[in-house]
Order: sequence, then C-alpha cells, then structure tokens
Amino acid sequence: MGLTTPPRKKGSVTETRTDSQPLLSTLGEDGDSDSAPELMMARGESRKDLSDRTPSSSARSLRIASWNVRTLYEAGKCVQATREMQRYRLDILGLYAPTNAASEEEKEEFYDQLQRITEKLPRKDVNIIMGDANAKVGSDNICYEEIMGKQGLGVMNDNGERFADFCSLNDLVIGGTIFPHKDIHKAIWVSPDGGTENQIHHICISRKFRCSLQDVRVFRGADIGSDHHLVIAKFQLKLKRYSRNPTTKRLKFQVNLLQGNKITDFGITLKNRFQPLEHLDEDMETYWSQVKDSFISTCKEVLGEKDYKHKDWISQESLNRLSERREKKAEVNNSRTRNEKEAAQREYSDAAKEVKRSIKNDKEAFTNELDERAEKAAQGGHMRTLYEATKVLAGKRKNTEMLVKDAEGNTIFSQELLMARWVEHFESLLNRPPPIEPPEILPARNDLDINCEPPTLEEIENAVSLLNSNKAAGPDYIPPEALKADSKVSSTILHGLIEKIWTEEKYPND
Repeated sequence: MGLTTPPRKKGSVTETRTDSQPLLSTLGEDGDSDSAPELMMARGESRKDLSDRTPSSSARSLRIASWNVRTLYEAGKCVQATREMQRYRLDILGLYAPTNAASEEEKEEFYDQLQRITEKLPRKDVNIIMGDANAKVGSDNICYEEIMGKQGLGVMNDNGERFADFCSLNDLVIGGTIFPHKDIHKAIWVSPDGGTENQIHHICISRKFRCSLQDVRVFRGADIGSDHHLVIAKFQLKLKRYSRNPTTKRLKFQVNLLQGNKITDFGITLKNRFQPLEHLDEDMETYWSQVKDSFISTCKEVLGEKDYKHKDWISQESLNRLSERREKKAEVNNSRTRNEKEAAQREYSDAAKEVKRSIKNDKEAFTNELDERAEKAAQGGHMRTLYEATKVLAGKRKNTEMLVKDAEGNTIFSQELLMARWVEHFESLLNRPPPIEPPEILPARNDLDINCEPPTLEEIENAVSLLNSNKAAGPDYIPPEALKADSKVSSTILHGLIEKIWTEEKYPND
C-alpha cells in the first residue's frame, strides 16, 4: 500500500515489497485513460471527512514510502495503519515515461494521457507526481524559472523539454532542481560501465505547496539489485495556523435530565432569571440577546453541557499485549547472534498470536453487547436506543459523490465547470417555450380571511408544545426540550420577542 510515513533514522531506508513491479507504474496496460486514475492515484479518505478535518501543524517531516502491511482484514489492523495515512491529504501520481529513443507518437500518446489524468486532480490538494520520467532537465532554467531551479544535473534533452513543458502547464515544481547537493546525490541512473550518470527520476509538487518541500536527494546506500538509485523527498506540510475560537464551540446540553423535579427546577430558574428583564424597554436585538442568554445560562446551570467520551472497544489488556509485542520486536532488531534472533523471533510470533486472539475476543464481546442492547431496546419499544445500536453495528455509511458529466458525456471535476454545467442544465430544463394554448385561470371569487393581528400567547404556547424532541438546536443553541420544559414560561418570554419583531418588522441577525 502507498502512504506517507515518518522518517526513520538517517540512512536507513527499507522496502518490503516482494514483487518486482513498481507500486505506482504506467498508465494502464492497455493504455486506457479511464482506468489510469484507479491505478495511479492513492487517497486515504473521503473528501467530506477531509474538508471537516483541519490538519495540525506537525514538527515532523514526512517521506513518501511503500509499506507492506501483509493484510488489513485483521481486527484492529486498519486502525494502526490509518493513524499514519490520514494525517494529510495527498494525491500521488506515479509514472514511467518512454525513453528518449522512443518514437514521437509514443511520447505524444504518453503525455496526452498524463495530461488528461492530471487535469482531474483537484487543484486544492497537494498534488505530487513522481517516478522515472526518463527526462534530463539539466541546470539551465531559462524560460522555466517558475517551475525549476539551477541545481539540476547535465543538459536538457528532448524528453526533458517535454517534461518541463508539462510541469509548466500544470504549475508543478521539479524538486530535484531546487536543492543544492553533490553530483553523486543527484545522479539517479548509472550506466553498466559506470561512465554515465543521469538525473532522470523526478519528484514534482504543486507550486502552491512549494514551501512544504524541504529536500530532494538520492540515497545510494539503498540496494535492490537495480541500476537506479533511490530518490527521496522530504516533505512537511505547512498550513496557516488555525485556532478554534472557544466562543464558537457548539453547545449541547444534557436534555435527557429534564424529568420529574428537574423540569420544575428548570422552569423556576428560567423565570427568576428573566423576570428582572421582562419590563425593560429595549429594542428587538437587545431583547433577543437577553432571551437567548437566559435560556443558555439556565441550561448550563440546571442541565450542564453534554460531555462526549468515546469508548474504544479495544480493551486495556489488548493494549498491554500490543506493548509487549512491540518490546519483542525491539529484541528481534537488537539481537546480535543468529540463535538469539531465532529465539526472539519465536517469542515475537507468540506475542503476535496473543494480540490477534485478544483483539478478536474484544471485538466479539463488543458486538455481543451491542446485540443484547439492541434486542432489549426492540422488546421494550425504545426505538432511539435500537437505532443507535444498529447504527454502530452497521458502521458508517459511505457518502458516495455523484459524478456530473458535461453535454458530451465527460466527467467534470472542476468546481467552476460544475456550477456552469448546473446552470446550463436548469436553463434548458426550465426555459421552455410558452404553451400554444395557455390554460384559463379564473380569478378568486372571495378574498381569504387572513388574521393580521400579532400572534397571541395561546398560539405561541401551542406552537411550543408541538415542537419535536431529540432535534438539533439552531444557531442559538437552545434545544427544543428546554422550550417545552415549562411551555407557559417559555411562551411568555417569546411573546414579548415576537411582539417586538411584529412591531419593528425585522428579525434578529442570528
């Protein structure tokens, strides 16, 4: 699997793939551009989840690497992998370009397919294109100052010019030409006779995130039986520091406590809190602010804020076994003799089996507990508890994004083109020619009897009593249960507010 991993100790780079095919290879065996994005793009999660998360500023740099995790179907294994995968949003595109001796038709076909795939990458993401481009871009960056530096190796060839034009068109920076290194740390391919060294592998990043790329260099110590050296990019995502304003925290209260004496206490506290402000002659905005503060402060005092505590299904015993397995792995790595290593490896295998067994038991116990809870809720008619347990058992539903296509049937990825396509669709749908024989619509015989008087106290109390419980509060953070706890007091408070809105003919800003 492809992912971003924290850097190891300097000079220690390993790869655990067992096959000889590259992890991110060509544009598809049959040259089909539609199948290429599935082969060449790796993304860790849905765009909605990503947009909701704000990446934290990390002091650690990251490296793009490969990691053979053997399987993700074991219980708890996916949790360990996703902690590293879901830190940053990355679109990684690997390539293997034709050599400089290939025909012009083959080169044109390759770069046409590469361009079509690149255009589908979201511009807001960190787009990284890397691989064996078979292109020498050289150190002369005249006319390419924005996408490459002067630290390249050799002289630009025909493939290098094509690759530089492609990067310029897509606003990509060639990382290997920016950072100064010795020539031995730039040369990636060495001829069999050892006389020719070229820089033909490249790692490119969106120019928007150029400052996040810290270094690109060759590591000659990595050995995999190839005439190509390993090139690694050091990457640290730098974003504007985001601090959540404490005042914008969404307030949720323990409305399930509004039972018995709590309802009486809530009504008395609310009435006492608002009574001194009832006869003040204030404008509508000030009056609404007092109403909102009265409800929120009463909810905080009587009910308290809702505290979220996530209960992980992995037990402490399993976590302890994970720590023991980690210690056994360290003993394997630190073994000096073959006998010590074999003994430590056997202990590590036994510890790994215990971890699998313990996590499997935890998962089974957690599922059985939810099953019993759902069964009891169904027998007792507690549909809300039944729904919550079923939701946990079923897992999160994937929100698949519906693809929008243009008039020619091509999928649209750009937000601007997407909005323009919707405008075009509704213009063709709604702007129809008038009917040849329009229907005859007769005028109303009688005027409707509409009451234009301000709402009465009884009407407001009736509307409050009809509010549905267990619904999310609005921007004012006042839950419907708080309004229904003592409908008479709430209606009296809201009646004064509605009268001011009716008189001034405007409503509060929030």
